[in-house]
Amino acid sequence: MRMSRKMEHVRYALDLGASGRNGLKDIRLVHNCLPDASTDSIALSTRIGDLNLSSPIFINAMTGGAAETEAINRELAVVAREKGLAMAVGSQMSALKNKEVAPSYKIVRKMNPDGIVFANLGSEATVDQAREAVDMLEANALQIHLNVMQELIMPEGDRDFRRALERIAAIVERLAVPVIVKEVGFGIMAEGAAKLKAAGVPIVDVAGSGGTNFAAIENARRASSLDWLNDWGHPTSVALLETLTVYEPGSVIASGGIATSEDIVRALCLGASAVGVAGAFLRVLQMDGTEAALRRADELHDGLKLMMTALGASTVPELWRRPVVVGGETAAWCAARGIDTAAYARRGQ
Repeated sequence: MRMSRKMEHVRYALDLGASGRNGLKDIRLVHNCLPDASTDSIALSTRIGDLNLSSPIFINAMTGGAAETEAINRELAVVAREKGLAMAVGSQMSALKNKEVAPSYKIVRKMNPDGIVFANLGSEATVDQAREAVDMLEANALQIHLNVMQELIMPEGDRDFRRALERIAAIVERLAVPVIVKEVGFGIMAEGAAKLKAAGVPIVDVAGSGGTNFAAIENARRASSLDWLNDWGHPTSVALLETLTVYEPGSVIASGGIATSEDIVRALCLGASAVGVAGAFLRVLQMDGTEAALRRADELHDGLKLMMTALGASTVPELWRRPVVVGGETAAWCAARGIDTAAYARRGQ
């Protein structure tokens, strides 16, 4: 029996791994020799739009839509429940078209009845489909993912992306829960962010490159590869700085190859309110099991508290006021695009 496309994506994500080129190493944290802080005073809670999260780390959209992926979502939901993390599922369109695979998504709410859960659909979705996806999970928010290049490379992918913004605006206006628009690893740039903000989108996830490369995954599935498109898109650091020229801190999520406490702090210091981690949790879960994934969440939280203490920031909003120096290719990109990175370095003076 042929492996489902959903499981193909999981397999290739694990095989190909993350590129590590999220650009966040270009963000240098400025040491504070007098932080006036204690690890006991660190509060990890955060707010993104109208959503209150107990941790800035959440398990970002990965999978669902096949019987084989139900076990993955079940164990990820256990990690989310035990460690107080929000969790997003993968695209639910397959479950809207085939009710037999709906349990692979519903398992998340079943295992985590009181947690923060994000539903997920593509920009082709209608308002009615958005409502159905949210109802399926009793979701607290809906992610709408933008994956143009993935679809174009995907042999069976979409080729028509007209009126996507119009559909998104209708969903934002008529859905009862907050809407998060996210990329899938190619990055949201300032121009796209401006259109989304004008359409009323309250929260965006910049989802830059550096993590799971969906161009490379779809090329691996093709008989004739378009591998010259594997480097399409922009690093997470660039996407975050671009988007923050349009959206204020408090409404921006960072994701894309983020797997360490240091990268989480770098993204939060730039202005993200929350950080999505996907592939890093999936790899630990699949290789070493649920207990290892639980330990990884603890390690990330412990590292986050340690670094916040060192920087003298007891809350996430306080991280937004700490100075950082932007260098390397990220600084060069920002200079070409007219983004003032020096303002980040002068914070607190």
